[in-house]
Amino acid sequence: MILSNYLKFLSHQLKGWPQQNYYLFFFSLGCQVMTLVNAPITTLSILTFIGTTLGVLCVLAINAAKSVNGWLGLISAACFIVVGFSAKNYLSIGEQLAYVVTLDIPVLLSAGWNVNMVSKIRKFTGRTWIVAIVSTLVVYGISGYLISALTDDPRPWVDAISFAICLTAGVICFLRYNNQYFWWVASGLAQMVLWFISFRQGSATLAMFINSSIYLINDILAFTVSPWYNKHERARLIAQEQAAAKDAATDDQALGLNH
Repeated sequence: MILSNYLKFLSHQLKGWPQQNYYLFFFSLGCQVMTLVNAPITTLSILTFIGTTLGVLCVLAINAAKSVNGWLGLISAACFIVVGFSAKNYLSIGEQLAYVVTLDIPVLLSAGWNVNMVSKIRKFTGRTWIVAIVSTLVVYGISGYLISALTDDPRPWVDAISFAICLTAGVICFLRYNNQYFWWVASGLAQMVLWFISFRQGSATLAMFINSSIYLINDILAFTVSPWYNKHERARLIAQEQAAAKDAATDDQALGLNH
């Protein structure tokens, strides 16, 4: 019974997104399929395809303020870790682990994060802006120095800026600040640069660059249709959540009467 209810919950989380999110997903899927079939199909290219497809679903779920991003993020992260190791973009591995630690696992384990999520969205104060920016710069400096000193990463400082921005964005997202999308836009640009250089140097497929560009489009889209910023969409989802909670309470009451 518990498993059945949880599966219904996950299924519900894939519904009710802004239409633009679905359009972007299918556009991304088409681009990734073309990239996959136009190059030699290998284990790595298949893992890249799976990772990019689920990764796009994950960021679109975050855009729609749906906590199904936990499972989508875990699976896509596993794929991206393999891809990052193959390309020697070692901090991209750290980036995925950061997502798992700051977003995926907490979202899956924290019952409170999943309940009335949209109504808990908040904004930065002046102090939190300063803390977030300084934290990003500190992580950039430390990670860039360590990765260049301890590994053979051919792009340590490009790798580091992508890692620093993404780590900070993950923390901001879990804390439910809508300002995360300034960081996500910056991370999309940084990842596009990282994976384009990696592609040009023969270390990765074009699929990762395409994936980063889709992430960037999603992040820009969030400023218009996402409940993180769109008040009308937020109000609609709050009403939807309240209706779902009322239906669940009615079901529980009916089960109690039957027993």
